[in-house]
Order: sequence, then structure tokens, then C-alpha cells
Amino acid sequence: MVLAGAAWAQQVTLRVHHFLPAQASIPRLAIEPWAKKIEADSGGRIRVQVFPAMQLGGTPAQLYDQAKDGVVDVIWTVLGYTPGRFQKMEVFELPFIAPSHDRSAEVSSKAAWDFAQKFAADEFRDVKLLAVHTHGPGLIHTKQPVTGLESLRGMKIRGGTRIVNNMLVKLGATPVGMPVPQVTEALSKGVIDGTTIPWEVGPSLRVHEIVKNHTTFAIDRALYTMAFAFAMNKARYEALPLDLKKVIDDNSGSALSAAFGKAMDEADKTGRDIALKAGNRITLLEPAEAQRWLRTASVVEDDWIKEMRGKGVDGATLVREARALMAQHNGK
Repeated sequence: MVLAGAAWAQQVTLRVHHFLPAQASIPRLAIEPWAKKIEADSGGRIRVQVFPAMQLGGTPAQLYDQAKDGVVDVIWTVLGYTPGRFQKMEVFELPFIAPSHDRSAEVSSKAAWDFAQKFAADEFRDVKLLAVHTHGPGLIHTKQPVTGLESLRGMKIRGGTRIVNNMLVKLGATPVGMPVPQVTEALSKGVIDGTTIPWEVGPSLRVHEIVKNHTTFAIDRALYTMAFAFAMNKARYEALPLDLKKVIDDNSGSALSAAFGKAMDEADKTGRDIALKAGNRITLLEPAEAQRWLRTASVVEDDWIKEMRGKGVDGATLVREARALMAQHNGK
């Protein structure tokens, strides 16, 4: 009976909470596989329950604190949903800093993990960080076509973070900040004229059904990306037996971050194909026009570096280091 009681005491159920519908790419291609791997590697001693679409209550902006405070065990969220909290990690949201190709999210995610460990560990000190990652190249999806900077001006465009919103201002649009689950209704009701999202999230939001125009760039850099965290309550992790901690550790870090990024890359292809099959128009801005956007948006980086300097953070060095890490992983 004593042995049975000891074995029973080591049974653990982890509740994972996120804001996307269950059929979206990250839940389906990254979170669910992680959960199954954790259960398998623990011999069934860890059970993982995934709760999509904020089923456990709260808003997307509250997810990180839900993990920090132990309301739930594990969360996945956008760092930029809590503006100013993850200041150093904002470097990955700056315009045209990330690469743009078939593996761009995987590359940027590996860089984001390394960057977080080296330069931003203090921003995650309240949780057990399992992974950080980015999505693939962000682009603009609109009801009316965007064929150049002039056609974007005055449009009400949804932005996901304060950095993206600042970029939209510099490009001449009117930013409307909102978490991604609100995009479908906002587009349908005409609250916004378009949205910034990567291809991967479009199908779950039915964006390709509501808007028929998508604008991207014929250069090797992405308009923007956003940073995400997959994090666990620290006390919950610390209370695990050593062998179960090892299961978590073995399924965390650079490899998991890359897996989340790879899931984004794979889903980007699917999202783009769905838009094409729907007969939608994809506008590829030629290098000369793309350079106009790059020059115009570069002020966002200057603003960020200046803001960080005012807070005692060397933003210019962080930008250089982030670029170097992305270049390093881009060659692998």
C-alpha cells in the first residue's frame, strides 16, 4: 500500500492553456505532438490536457500571468500581448529583421531561443521557459488591394503588438490593436480594412474568405514577425520528481523552439495554397518598392533603440546580436 501510494503521488496532470482554436496550426502541429511526447516519455505518469480558445477563462493577454501565478500549468501566448513586459524580445518584431523563405520561422525561432538565454533570461525569470519562437513572414491581408505604400495609406489595419502598430503608423496605415481571435469578426463587420498575420493563421480565422487580397515582398526579409512563449509554472516544475523534470527538460529548449517554428513554416504553405485555391490575389511587391517600405519602416527600429536607451538597455547591440544569431542559424 505504501508503494502504491508513492507511485500514485507521482502521477501528474498538466493543463495547457492557449487562445487559438484546436484546429489551428500551432495546437495541431506543435502543442499536441509535444503533449503526446511528454506522455510517452514519462511512461504515462504525466498526463497533458490541452484547453484551446481560452476555455479556462481570461483573455489572451492574461495567459502569461496564468502560468506565472499557477492558475494553469503551461501556456502558449504572444509576448507582445503584454506591451512593454518583454522589451528585449521585441527585437524579433522589428520590421524586416527576420528572413523570408521556406524555413524562416524555424531559423528565427532557433535564434530567438539563443537570444532569450543570452540576453533576455531576466524577462522569463518568473516561469520555466519551455520554448520561444516566431511565426513565418508576416504580410498584409486586405479587402482592397495594396500595390504600394500609397494604397496602404488611411487603411485601418489590425496589428498584433505595439511594435507592429508603430510600423503601420510609419507606413501610413491606421493601426487597430487586437488579439488574433478577434480578427474574423472585426473584418466581417468592417471595423478593420485588413490585418497583419502570417499565412499560417489565415485558414483558422477564415481570412481568405473575407478578404481577397494579400501583399508580400520580393526580397529575402520579412515585413515583420511576432514572438511567442511556451512556458510552465515554475513551482509546478520544481515540484516534479527528478525523472519527470528530465522529461520536461528533454522536451524543451532549442529543439522545441525550432519545432514550433517549423510548424509555422509548414502551415504557411497550407495557408497560402488555400488562398490561391480561393482565387485570391497575391501581390508580390518588387524589390524597388519593397526597399521603399524597408526605408520607411526603418524608423521603427530607430525609435525602439532610442526607447531602450532611455531605459538603460543597449538596443543597438541587441539588434546586432539578433541579426547575427539569425544569420548563424540561416546557414544551418
